[in-house]
Amino acid sequence: MQRALTLTATRRLAVRRHAVALRFRAAAAMSTLLVSRPQYAWLKELGLEEENDGVYDGRWGGGGEVVTSYCPANNEPIARVRQATMAEYEQTVQKAREAWKIWADVPAPKRGEIVRQIGDALRKKIKVLGSLVSLEMGKIYVEGVGEVQEYVDVCDYAVGLSRMIGGPVLPSERPGHALIEQWNPVGLVGIITAFNFPVAVYGWNNAIALICGNVCLWKGAPTTPLTSVAVTKIVANVLGQNNLPGAICSMTCGGADIGSAIAKDERVDLVSFTGSTHVGKQVSLMVQERFGRQLLELGGNNAIVVFEDADLNLAVPSTVFAAVGTAGQRCTTTRRLMLHEGVHDAVVERLAKAYKQVRIGDPWDPSTLYGPLHTKQAVEQYLAAVEQAKQQGGTIICGGKVMDRPGNYVEPTIITGLAHNAAIVHTETFVPILYVLKFKTEEEAFSWNNEVKQGLSSSIFTKDLGRIFRWLGPKGSDCGIVNVNIPTSGAEIGGAFGGEKHTGGGRESGSDSWKQYMRRSTCTINYSKDLPLAQGIKFE
Repeated sequence: MQRALTLTATRRLAVRRHAVALRFRAAAAMSTLLVSRPQYAWLKELGLEEENDGVYDGRWGGGGEVVTSYCPANNEPIARVRQATMAEYEQTVQKAREAWKIWADVPAPKRGEIVRQIGDALRKKIKVLGSLVSLEMGKIYVEGVGEVQEYVDVCDYAVGLSRMIGGPVLPSERPGHALIEQWNPVGLVGIITAFNFPVAVYGWNNAIALICGNVCLWKGAPTTPLTSVAVTKIVANVLGQNNLPGAICSMTCGGADIGSAIAKDERVDLVSFTGSTHVGKQVSLMVQERFGRQLLELGGNNAIVVFEDADLNLAVPSTVFAAVGTAGQRCTTTRRLMLHEGVHDAVVERLAKAYKQVRIGDPWDPSTLYGPLHTKQAVEQYLAAVEQAKQQGGTIICGGKVMDRPGNYVEPTIITGLAHNAAIVHTETFVPILYVLKFKTEEEAFSWNNEVKQGLSSSIFTKDLGRIFRWLGPKGSDCGIVNVNIPTSGAEIGGAFGGEKHTGGGRESGSDSWKQYMRRSTCTINYSKDLPLAQGIKFE
């Protein structure tokens, strides 16, 4: 009996020692996270820790899968985030709906004041938040800061808009009647964003949706959860300082299960989705099945067209910026370059020389112009696209290889010799590959621009005034962004952003995009003592 008790005690001690060893190993593993290293101490300024809550509904939580966020420049782990469970998603939606009842009663100019404070709070954190975008997404530091600045700019824009939104008073054909348009918030806006702009796209939606009187539920990309957490902490702090429910700007980190739940949930009045055309189609079908409202910002197979009279000192650097910037991971990245046969060889030569001068390095190095791809999967997609291009008759002018260094680095690539309708040319690949096509006539160039399934951004380089207006007209570019003598990327916030066809048709940011976040009612008010009917109908 004593021997049995001794063995039991020994086993228990062994189990305890094993558990302690496991905890020690776990702690050791945690200590390898970048957030714990002295050179990344600035991450603490954003409230980030080794393990972070990934759910916010006025209170922080997260009982789901713990995911690790990695730095694309070296594939080292940054920190961890606890994602949402479906039960937590359910609770978050309920809290958001309750918060809407309070937020909708706040006058629009007062809502604008809250958005102004959000913009100011972002300004104070712009460098450190931009550094996080660079660290977690992989884009260069100046682009990371620029992305936060875009959110700030949209906040400034929304403040003014909060005193301007509304409908007209229309003339009524009936005496003693008034005809007006009344605009009201839709309610709860579900915002699903992509990895490539983990701050700005949320900002476009969030600032405009808020001044319109909506509450927001954000699901950021699964590979940039730390940015989602950091931004939400900044916004939540502003709401708290104003004694407003934090659930006005809720967040649930998660994967496809959370995204599908948002798309299918009838309590989510508008789903704003930014991502690939493939996933966007699935989201669209789910939302449409319940007759919900949707705002889609999907892919783009964007073209720059350079005519024989173009200023090449504008065309060449514009192409380099639009094709190489963000390592080819913008939805507005130039993927097709159409060159008139008269300037084709000269432009290709200048481009190849410019590509060799692109400074490649760590994205947070101020001198770097080109950083890594976001994931290892993107590197595989790059290699597959290069191989397909070669099989379909393409010639690699420069690039085409994975770089021998830590992280997800590939060479920016130029490929010539492909047919305008080659399968790979018509495939949007989110990597820095530029397909160069040679054309003869304006009609040919315009037709090639429009023959792809997407319709996001486009640009021509020319001095011909007639050609410019033909390009802008009904037989010109069929894209949502139609430029002249500037790149396809780098849109300003004052204009409506979005595209046609497989790009989804949604519009965000400026112009009258605010209407996407509101519902319109036509209201007729009879202030007379008579009851005349419209169209002169008599019913007596």
